Amino acid sequence: MARPRMFDEDRALDAAMKLFWTFGYEGTSTQDLCEATGLGRSSIYNTFASKRDLFDRSLRHYMETRTATQLELIQRSDLPIRERVRRILWDAVDPDPADPLGCLVVNTLVELAPHDPEVAELLERDHAVKTHALTTAFRAAQAAGEVDAGHDPAALADYVFVVLSGLRVSARAGATRASQAAVVTSALRTF
Repeated sequence: MARPRMFDEDRALDAAMKLFWTFGYEGTSTQDLCEATGLGRSSIYNTFASKRDLFDRSLRHYMETRTATQLELIQRSDLPIRERVRRILWDAVDPDPADPLGCLVVNTLVELAPHDPEVAELLERDHAVKTHALTTAFRAAQAAGEVDAGHDPAALADYVFVVLSGLRVSARAGATRASQAAVVTSALRTF
């Protein structure tokens, strides 16, 4: 009879996610994971199979929660499109203080995607879902007269997520809140 697990797997996954978010895949050791999760090596490997499996699950968990939050906001037709975009971008200016700076997706895009087609495909699918939703929202905003019809909705959606990625990279590099806020203000003037 197998021994029951004596730990909260979701809590361990969240702790690992924050560690990968802070230090990246290569910068996180198995010992770091043991210390952050409170698990021994055998528990980590029995539960998650490998460091890579734990990373993949952490990345998917991050994307599922973050993407769901962004999609919910994007689809809020009770808010003007500029307010929805402002809130998306403001998340990088005023992040949850319990979260590491930056973005696990952006970090992974730079660290692993160039040489890992599986990760690159996963990240591209996540990006496509978000940009499709925002493109749809921009089209609806154009139909409602909120956005000039001369703008390309897909280009605007890409632009928003490029600005968001830049804000998150800048945050990791120590950008001030004031400079980040100025970027958001400028971005909102483009449409």
